[in-house]
Amino acid sequence: MEAANAMIRLFRLILPIFALMACPAQAERVKDLGTFQGVRPNQLTGYGIVVGLAGTGDDSIEYATQGMKGVVSRFGLTLPQGVNPALKNAAAVLVTADLPAFAKPGQRLDVTVSALGKAKSLRGGTLILTPLRGADNEIYGMAQGNLAVGGLGVSGADGSQVSVNIPSAGRIPGGATVERAVATGFDTAPTLTFNLAEADLTTALRVADGVNRAFGDRRARAMDAVSIAIDAAPGAEDRIMMMGMIENIEISPADAPAKVIVNARTGTVVINGAVKIHPAAVAHGKLTVSVNESPRVVQPAPFSQGQTALEQSTSISIDEQKKPMVNFKGGASLADIVKAVNAIGASPADMVAILEALKQAGAMKAELVVL
Repeated sequence: MEAANAMIRLFRLILPIFALMACPAQAERVKDLGTFQGVRPNQLTGYGIVVGLAGTGDDSIEYATQGMKGVVSRFGLTLPQGVNPALKNAAAVLVTADLPAFAKPGQRLDVTVSALGKAKSLRGGTLILTPLRGADNEIYGMAQGNLAVGGLGVSGADGSQVSVNIPSAGRIPGGATVERAVATGFDTAPTLTFNLAEADLTTALRVADGVNRAFGDRRARAMDAVSIAIDAAPGAEDRIMMMGMIENIEISPADAPAKVIVNARTGTVVINGAVKIHPAAVAHGKLTVSVNESPRVVQPAPFSQGQTALEQSTSISIDEQKKPMVNFKGGASLADIVKAVNAIGASPADMVAILEALKQAGAMKAELVVL
């Protein structure tokens, strides 16, 4: 009896350990790996006029003048023919915003306002009511408000200028109102489709398997390296509940493929942990040849009627830095590569040459990406 109780106590002690071992390493939520098809933001763009500038506007640019004529025409004011106002206190701008998925009329959006012409600064300006259009040229929002400009520009009479950040662009927090919702179609599509942010066949299979385990059936299947199709009953309420559950499922994504990223302009080298080196030997050295010219003037002997001559004197020196040959054993890891490169004193530029040589020799199977 005591032996049985001891076994039970031992089982209770080791059960949490087995539970920890069963948990996937570096598990991530499905929502962090991609998005559902159709549930995405949409870009909006508009053309507007900013007024109230302190003489830093577009002056008399034609498209700014036409924009101002369109603004004042809303209030029944028509500028006479041939009149070209000097719009130093106004500027033509482009207004951009992102319309989130499921955004409803009346919700507020942040907008970015950027000068289109030669306006020097938008500081202190006010955006006049501007329609925001989507890719289908339909109006989905209206923008208006005072700009928050983080930049500063100052110029002197002699032409000297000082600029801090970018004064020709600004933002209006909550400066736009949604006027129309975008239909996502997620509630009427035959199936739900989840798209991975990065294509990977193994990760797609693991996501489908994780969904099937969570729901206890075979409703999910990987269609390719990006898309996972999930059978779902029609109706927004049921699908929203299912999507929320799927997003919080944790899986262990596939390891990234072996890659070496090289920026030849800055000498930056990034090696991920999947890179392995096959048996190879690397010798790294530097040969420096110095040639110094030290000409000297030779004077003739007195009363010899000779001429002053220039005698060449050249000294050549050779400095060879001998570095030990490093032997990479099979399966060398990232830490081994870094330790070996540091041991031979290779600079970033030399490291690029070594990695390229290893790639050409077939000792490194990783993908070499040169930026």
